[in-house]
Parts: sequence; C-alpha cells; structure tokens
Amino acid sequence: MAKRNQHVVPHDDGWAVRGAGSQKASSVHRTQREAIDAGRAVARNQKSELFIHGRDGQIRGRDSHGNDPFPPKG
Repeated sequence: MAKRNQHVVPHDDGWAVRGAGSQKASSVHRTQREAIDAGRAVARNQKSELFIHGRDGQIRGRDSHGNDPFPPKG
C-alpha cells in the first residue's frame, strides 16, 4: 500500500477523512473528533502525516506518524 497523507476535512454530513489527492472520502464522521481519531489510525498504519482542516478549509493542525528526520532528544 502506498504511503498517502490523510486529511480531515469538512463534509456535507459532518467531517471526512480523505487520502491526499483523492476526491472521495475514505470515511465520514459526525464529529471532527471522530474523524481525527479515524484519520490518525490510518496515518499511523501507513506511517504518514495527518492534516486537520478547520471549517474554512485551512490547515489548523498536523500530526506526523512517519519517519521524523528531526526526532526530539531525550
């Protein structure tokens, strides 16, 4: 399976998780929290990034689950 960043985006029915470059949502959820949890699970599994968008479509947060080139010390 190819590594594909995941995006949590507004959807007509609430919030959706969508793979980067895809027009179709991989899952749709009632709340943003549910969509973030689902998207995070996919991103962890694929070792990719999770981008969290606000209602306005702008990225408001991101979560990295891939190989971090600058991991924190300690």
